[in-house]
Amino acid sequence: MLGIVEYFGGTATMLTGCAKEFFSGKFYFKLTLQQIYQIGVRSLSLVLAAALSTGMVMSLQFGLGLEKFGGKLYVPKIVSLSILRELGPVFTGLMVAGRVGAGIASEIGSMVVTQQIDAIRALGTSPVRMIIIPRIVALVIALPILTILADVVGIFGALIVGVYELKLDPHFFLQKVFATNTIADFGVGVLKTVFFGFAIGVTGCFYGFRVGRGTQGVGIATTQAVVVSSILIVVSDFFLTKLFWILFE
Repeated sequence: MLGIVEYFGGTATMLTGCAKEFFSGKFYFKLTLQQIYQIGVRSLSLVLAAALSTGMVMSLQFGLGLEKFGGKLYVPKIVSLSILRELGPVFTGLMVAGRVGAGIASEIGSMVVTQQIDAIRALGTSPVRMIIIPRIVALVIALPILTILADVVGIFGALIVGVYELKLDPHFFLQKVFATNTIADFGVGVLKTVFFGFAIGVTGCFYGFRVGRGTQGVGIATTQAVVVSSILIVVSDFFLTKLFWILFE
């Protein structure tokens, strides 16, 4: 309980500082682009591999299960809707939380241990503006883009299994995908990842800056960042789904 209070209190204080710095001073555009490359481009292969595998498994499981009841033709509708609304956003968020959230906490923690943060302050530069804001902004931009690509690849994986394993016509498969899903289905999933990206960035930076002077604290901070980010994604997914259902349905 104390850890939860400490986390929300600490992140609220950090975000207040970020808001002041973001609206009142220089924005490091080049650093943000570098972070988008580190977060988005370098996570691409991991995210797409997970999306392809998920789409293929979902298609196979639903296809074999529904075939017993003569419902194999519903596979394109069920799988594509599941990927766009839930599996694409959540799996992408968890993959990025594992890779990037850990990386942010580890990188910042190492900078704290080696006193690079103190050196940045000594040079008259704000660590909040130079380190925290570019990472959070980059995650908020990169995660929705990764999710869109993961949605496309996941449905493509489902199509491959649908055609070669379930013997569905590819034109029929794609027709049902486009006829079933709406812009709202696609948009709701992408909007969720804006919050997921924000949560991953804030959590990684928070635990990175909490590292003490000892090197063993870096490992602990990395683990905490991944665990807390993953919990936030899974728990917030329910509330965001409920909120978007009220707003858009």
